Amino acid sequence: MLSEKLALHFEALASQLPPVPAGVSWLNPLVEVPECSPVFLAFLNKYYTDEQPRQLILGINPGRFGAGLTNVAFTDPAHLLRKCGIDSGFDKKEELSAKFIYMVIDAFGSVEQFYSKYFVNSVVPFGFVRDGKNYNYYDDKKLLEAARPLAIRHIQGLLELGMDRSRCICLGEGKNFKFLKKLNDEKGYFDEVIPLSHPRFIMQYRRKKLSEYLKAYLDVLR
Repeated sequence: MLSEKLALHFEALASQLPPVPAGVSWLNPLVEVPECSPVFLAFLNKYYTDEQPRQLILGINPGRFGAGLTNVAFTDPAHLLRKCGIDSGFDKKEELSAKFIYMVIDAFGSVEQFYSKYFVNSVVPFGFVRDGKNYNYYDDKKLLEAARPLAIRHIQGLLELGMDRSRCICLGEGKNFKFLKKLNDEKGYFDEVIPLSHPRFIMQYRRKKLSEYLKAYLDVLR
């Protein structure tokens, strides 16, 4: 089953993270947060107990209050409980990106319908912290170089599990898209990479145009 293969894939990645530049540390909840693994497995076992290919939706890397806790991309503990019916001992604080993604999922149809077609994750599957704040893999040239081999292992691994190669949806139209498109040009992972505005950017800076961004997402997803 895909759920078991995904669990093994993330376990293997989490156990072999490369060193990162001084001042930066990994967010690796599967190793650092005891409750994370059961929560992540519950999610996989709820939506991925089949062999059906999914299209990939890839963000940047996890943040501290979403996948940095749950290892479920763009899913904080509050949405994991309210939308997916999976409880945890984590503080049920909402995260902006998760809020937008679950608006999209609701508009798409249902959580079950959405996850039957898509697997949401990130170009770099684990996050980073610097000075107590979220940090992105492309924020530092040395970090990007350190994270690149992991991104390659991650994407290749997902495709070897049978993910759909026809297209990949990239969340982030700037540096994340630039990196993923260049990688795809080199490796030929997907027939095309389609960029969409990042959920956090939308919620933080473009909330007045929320309905336009929801429509843009749905036009691509449907």
